[in-house]
Amino acid sequence: MSTQRPPTIDPQAARRWQQMPAAASPWLHEEVARRMEERLAWIKLQPQSWAHWEPVRGGLQAHALLVSRYPDAGCFVTEALAEKTSYAKKSIAKSWWQPARWTTQPTRFEMPPDGAVQMLWANMALHMVADPQGLMAQWHRALAADGFLMFSCLGPDSLQELRGLYQAMGWPAPSHDFTDMHDWGDMLAAAGFAEPVMDMERITLTFETPQRLLQELRGLGRNLHPQRFPGLRGRQWHGQLQQALAGAPLQLTFEVIYGHAFKPRPRLGMRAETVVSLAQMRETLSQRKNYPRDP
Repeated sequence: MSTQRPPTIDPQAARRWQQMPAAASPWLHEEVARRMEERLAWIKLQPQSWAHWEPVRGGLQAHALLVSRYPDAGCFVTEALAEKTSYAKKSIAKSWWQPARWTTQPTRFEMPPDGAVQMLWANMALHMVADPQGLMAQWHRALAADGFLMFSCLGPDSLQELRGLYQAMGWPAPSHDFTDMHDWGDMLAAAGFAEPVMDMERITLTFETPQRLLQELRGLGRNLHPQRFPGLRGRQWHGQLQQALAGAPLQLTFEVIYGHAFKPRPRLGMRAETVVSLAQMRETLSQRKNYPRDP
């Protein structure tokens, strides 16, 4: 596995994408979040506190599903930009007069302190960052020992129809490359996570017009490939693209990767001679015995 994953993302382009104004979560992201929320039924651990990582793009509608599943848990909503934090507040925060404000734990719109949450939820974010290892390290720090990460992202078979069309037209790739789920599993282990479990599915969307297809793509992300078109393209190129799309099936396939992993408790350091108290030994032996596992 390369230590520079993903290799085809331009860091400057990735920063520009992160700084774009807030907008409604794409339909695909909301649907993936709904499917990922169903996978929480596999996890027996009930978090006392959890973090929703970048929900504005990841799926604001899914936030209500998560609050319903964990009504007694506190929540941190984490966005990198103040504008997106404000947007999330308007969508998530309850008014003072709503009964739900008094029956659920408070929502804090900030980065969770180190070790503060037992679950971190990150939907459809990982494939759009230039430094995924750095992002995983942030997630690892935020999680408490024995806490777990739930995430999703796009896999390498995504946009295969569009890639084939661009290749046939002799154009640069329409998107940066997406990382394979096995490489994500390796990176999770390198970041300190334990027992990563990965699976995937393919979702195919169909569209009535080329214009609707391109509109959906603009909401999902940007082409972050370093060898993408170096400048702005004009109306003639845009017309060629729409004509080419009209002559092909109006559909896009997305490979969606789902993953979860645990943050293990730190192990006792091993030296030539190690002195361990009776209390430490009891705690170490009971950690795995008492921790609720997947069925």
